[in-house]
Amino acid sequence: MNPRAIDQPGTWDALRARFEWRVPKQFSMADVCCDHWALADPDRTAVIDLDENGKITGWSFAALKRASDRFARVLQARGVGLGDRVAILLQQSPEVLITHFAAMKLGAIVLPLFALFGPDALRYRLADSGAKVLVTSPDQMEKIEAIQPELPDLKEVYLVGETGSPFRSFWGDIDAAQDGFERAITGPDDPAMLIYTSGTTGDPKGAVQAHRSILGHLPSVELQHEFLPQPGDVAWTPADWAWIGGLMDLAMPALYHGVPVVAYRMRKFDPDEAYRLIAAQGSNVLFLPPTALKLMRQAKVPNRVKIRSVASGGESLGEDLHAWGAEALGAPINEIYGQTECNLVIGTCHGAMELRPGTMGLAVPGHEVAILGPDDRLQAPGEVGEICVKAPDPVMFLGYWGKPDATAEKVQNGWLRTGDLGTVDADGYFTFVSRDDDVITSAGYRIGPVEIENCLLGDADVVMAAVVGLPDPVRTESVTAFVVARDGQAGEGLSERLIARVRQQISPHLAPREIRFVDALPMTATGKILRRSLRDQAT
Repeated sequence: MNPRAIDQPGTWDALRARFEWRVPKQFSMADVCCDHWALADPDRTAVIDLDENGKITGWSFAALKRASDRFARVLQARGVGLGDRVAILLQQSPEVLITHFAAMKLGAIVLPLFALFGPDALRYRLADSGAKVLVTSPDQMEKIEAIQPELPDLKEVYLVGETGSPFRSFWGDIDAAQDGFERAITGPDDPAMLIYTSGTTGDPKGAVQAHRSILGHLPSVELQHEFLPQPGDVAWTPADWAWIGGLMDLAMPALYHGVPVVAYRMRKFDPDEAYRLIAAQGSNVLFLPPTALKLMRQAKVPNRVKIRSVASGGESLGEDLHAWGAEALGAPINEIYGQTECNLVIGTCHGAMELRPGTMGLAVPGHEVAILGPDDRLQAPGEVGEICVKAPDPVMFLGYWGKPDATAEKVQNGWLRTGDLGTVDADGYFTFVSRDDDVITSAGYRIGPVEIENCLLGDADVVMAAVVGLPDPVRTESVTAFVVARDGQAGEGLSERLIARVRQQISPHLAPREIRFVDALPMTATGKILRRSLRDQAT
């Protein structure tokens, strides 16, 4: 089997002390996540595919290799080669992985795209990347046909699930191709994927990920899933495989370890449907974004659900959500921290460390993380500064596609700047404060929204909450909370209770001056709250 990055359980300090990176000179993500298992254990289940009609299809590693070998031949015949970009516009499915591995075997670069993107978002990313090939589904045809004339680099479009269209048939061409393919020789630093940031500020930027990125993710994924793999593990996440969260926080590391991955096309997250899937497929290793967890907390957990571990990241979790996970799910929820450019560098693991509520955990073995202030000075314990990661690092991106100036701004003086503010205590526990542009300045205080949001979410009648600073002639900014309440609970009584809760549970100076009830919060496609949009709409 593929080796673990974390060789054996132990305390966090011991794991960090003995950890060392093992990065070979020749390396392919397609090899370690697919071909290796196809040779070592060909009948081993790689993917459990559930389609919209409830049909279940099991894919072995041998079948995954055969299809990706054939599609590599198809792409090669269409002129795809080293460094070309191959885009994927599909929901979770075996075809996503087949295309990933086929492109990687050619030395090409995979461009995952979110299936709910509109024409403008697709046009920008396909044009900016210069994608040569796109693999998509019939429901995307209208959008693609509308923008294709503006994409001179896009030479071929492959359609999954339909024939007779103006596009090429994905499975038709695969069925006509020959078996076997000799992979291009790639090194760990060769580009493998191009994942665009969510674009909360300015145009989205394409973060180029190397083949070694899978190795860089392993220490965190193994620890946050309580020493993955374990016998009987089955992995699932509702996070789309177009984003680094769904793809690299679970799907690819699971395949690396020979753990079956459930592929399910959930168009809109439904907690009851999620529980049914988890129970029916025996999924026990889960990556659940905070939004999904908060919705699942509102639903009844079936008795047949047997979960071993849950990882969550993207927004800080409160103590109440952790307590609910332990009681209702019967599994620890471990927090993870990272971003597209440098993922999974801080986290928790119930089996290896003391947990401290409100913190994100410790720097993951193999990664050096620090809180830096002005002039890159290390901040003293408890002082707010920018969360930075020491370069080089195997999980760190190669750079922004076509944007050397932005890359130079992101990585300065040997440190990758996350743009997030945080603190670290004397024992190395990191606490997220806010995005640099989410800081609220009120009555002389610099206030981060996350702690207030977590406090609000501790009330049983709050489903979602976001806190921003709105202009105030006296305080500079007034702390304002936007709240999605449980049905029928919004009103003056709840507003007063929530303000009192923050005053009592955290501090009077953090208490919102106003609670505004809303039906929904604006979010990125990855489930992060767009606080800037709230500020813009409210002013």
